Amino acid sequence: MPADTLCPADFSQVRELAAGDMQRVDRLIGERLSSDVVLINQIANHIVGSGGKRLRPMLHLLAAGAAGYVGEQHIKLAAIIEFIHTSTLLHDDVVDDSDLRRGRKTANALWGNAASVLVGDFLYSRSFQLMVELDDMRIMRILADTTNTIAAGEVLQLLNIGNADVSEAAYLSVIERKTAVLFAAATELGGVLGQVPETQVAALRRYGMELGYAFQISDDLLDYVSDAGTLGKNIGEDLFEGKPTLPLIYAMEAVDAVQAERIRATVQHGGSEGLAPIVAMIRASDALERTRACAERHAQAAHEALATLPASPQRMALAQLADYSVQRDH
Repeated sequence: MPADTLCPADFSQVRELAAGDMQRVDRLIGERLSSDVVLINQIANHIVGSGGKRLRPMLHLLAAGAAGYVGEQHIKLAAIIEFIHTSTLLHDDVVDDSDLRRGRKTANALWGNAASVLVGDFLYSRSFQLMVELDDMRIMRILADTTNTIAAGEVLQLLNIGNADVSEAAYLSVIERKTAVLFAAATELGGVLGQVPETQVAALRRYGMELGYAFQISDDLLDYVSDAGTLGKNIGEDLFEGKPTLPLIYAMEAVDAVQAERIRATVQHGGSEGLAPIVAMIRASDALERTRACAERHAQAAHEALATLPASPQRMALAQLADYSVQRDH
């Protein structure tokens, strides 16, 4: 473990380091969520206030600190990043027909699909209003490219649902677009604000990208090793929805032909029938160990990307987040 990494049990120190700025971000989010349309307020406050980690805006704040930024723009950028992320959650839950997120009913389960999609659009457009206020073409280009890539990733994942022949490379392409690019934008923009050398801006982007991979792969692992109470969603939900994630891809490589066909049929048709035996089959193979090792390789790559940055409490916190991404239980 690198020398500037905190003990995993001290993740609270990471939050504490960013706490002052995060309070300002939360205040700004509350102000900019406000609308004269009551339903927008209800749904937006439900999803934004649902107890998430606020990891992406926190990453931006820490990256800006690691880049030596002194100013105010990081607060607005962190809010923009959270709005973008929240809008994708609303859209994801509709596409996936999910009824549980972070242990609470999803917005679409409470208010319906149409309202959730439209409020997601509201949050997207609100983020672009904030972007324009920054009046920085490089920042706007990074965020515009990022949101477009995320949207393409959503479509690509939709095409993969029910496809039991998705390769590891195709899976990684989806999570890069859906998840890792927003992590990468959050940390890259910290370097842009700090006006550090371009090599360090690139290193911060690389750190965010690798962290995003590690975080999403770990999420997909937790779908099979955690429990609903801890995870805040139903166990085996990816399999239920027909999503071919890395544990499934590895499991089909590890089991015999009969078992592989059972997994294949479940991916193709989705649903809960026979779900428990399939989960047990996956757990009994080496798929989960291989998935964990893959996540750890990306977390290590994130660590290595930080080497070009000067030592600071923020760099230490970023290193801790790389460990946290693969050690968490939810």
